[in-house]
Amino acid sequence: MSTSEHDEKEKVGSEYDGVVEVSPDTIDTGAELLYGKHDELDPVEADRIRRKIDMHLMPLMCILYWIQFMDKATLGSAAILGILKDAHLTANQYNRLGTIFYLAYLAFDFPQNLALQRFPVAKWMSLNILFWAIALMAHAACKSFGALFAVRFILGACEGSITAGFLLVTAMFYTRKEQTTRVGYWFLMNGTAQIISGFVSFGCLHIRATTLHPWQWLMIITGIVTVITAVVFWCFFPDSPTTAWFLTPEERVKAVLRIKVNQTGVENKHFKKEQMIEALTDPKTWLFALFAALANVTNSLVNQRQLIVASFGFTPLQTTLLGCVDGVVEIVAIASGVSIAARIPNSRAYVGCIYITPAVLAVFLINLLPWSNKIGLLFSIWLTGINAPSFVLILSWLGVTTAGHTKRITVNAILLGAYCVGNSVGPQMWLAKYKPRNHVPWIVIAICYAGMALTLLAIRFYLARQNARRDAAGPDDTYDNVYVQHVNADGATEKVKVDKEYLDLTDLQNREFRYVL
Repeated sequence: MSTSEHDEKEKVGSEYDGVVEVSPDTIDTGAELLYGKHDELDPVEADRIRRKIDMHLMPLMCILYWIQFMDKATLGSAAILGILKDAHLTANQYNRLGTIFYLAYLAFDFPQNLALQRFPVAKWMSLNILFWAIALMAHAACKSFGALFAVRFILGACEGSITAGFLLVTAMFYTRKEQTTRVGYWFLMNGTAQIISGFVSFGCLHIRATTLHPWQWLMIITGIVTVITAVVFWCFFPDSPTTAWFLTPEERVKAVLRIKVNQTGVENKHFKKEQMIEALTDPKTWLFALFAALANVTNSLVNQRQLIVASFGFTPLQTTLLGCVDGVVEIVAIASGVSIAARIPNSRAYVGCIYITPAVLAVFLINLLPWSNKIGLLFSIWLTGINAPSFVLILSWLGVTTAGHTKRITVNAILLGAYCVGNSVGPQMWLAKYKPRNHVPWIVIAICYAGMALTLLAIRFYLARQNARRDAAGPDDTYDNVYVQHVNADGATEKVKVDKEYLDLTDLQNREFRYVL
């Protein structure tokens, strides 16, 4: 045995005559469910289990992600509905409200990910949904920048649990191929949220009341919907395939067997310092983070889009309804993008670059078209939405190229931290002195689009190189003889072999792991 192999085994457990014995705490939760079960899963049965999982997970995940985006984007809608005047906000203060949301998200990013590892995922997310619903409704009582600053901070701190939690749940229940489309399904609800929030805002404009203004009704209505969602999530969303209420004990075993091909297991509730260090020193972690930061500088358009469209000369009613088109563009782009990436093997980087290209063209049109060409400028704004699949592909790509539960929550936290940095920086470039053409912000966005495309290609090159090195090194038997002490139903203790897929190994420890490109 080589020195490196011995060192790796020392990280996992104690070695005796070529056999490694590990503590039950160090292995994946799926391993206990599979003790003594070595049956192969029939493909037809695997499809049936997948359909059952889809039926119970996807509707709830899509609804929550729709509500999350709608709640987050209420600030942009409220700008058209009168919040700037009622709260006496300047343009810079409005931008700071967009920034504080993401600064709070960033501050609570790693604690949220640690909590998602330590506590039941669904229950922790449900509590966060409830608290942000209360903060959202509290917006209606705010009459100053300071008050809005406080509730936006709470909103950001709570919403930090959702994308991180969804990434973990998607990896627990789905194979690597399925994760690309499933992440796309729940992420495209951002587009649905834009459509529905547009109609909700339109309706709020027609509420005739002397006590509350339209933007206050918007906050209250969306807050009530979010409270209902929190209750439904607490009652019906599963924490893990090993405990999912809608699966029988036999189906839970099959659900875990179904994802064995991922070589990432289900989850491990114990924090492993060495996996965190590996995540921090892994180059691909920072490439994914770089992409997230660049992509979300451009995401500052979420809160600016309606203000920009209104500056073209459209009325508040027209601007609100035209915002629905942004949602349609995003839905079509994400649905087509993830479908192509799922059908063509190892195509994520190339598909992402293709969908970024129209957004780059849009920036040139916005800067070069005459200001009198309102329709051309409007279509250019809509064209920027075609870029949406690139970030979705990065989210799913991160999940299928990272193994080890502590490493996974760490890289998720880093990527979402970079997401916050981009979203915090982005609003600061939309200064009043650049209006109405906003040439400087649009140039920054074009540079970010170019950087995103280059980063996608860099990630693909790095992962392909790692795969080639592992192929050249040949098979690795380092973790072929790992056992755990298991107590049977009759109280007897026996050594049970644990497959490497359930040892909670990282993608670097498991040399049989191959990266999806």
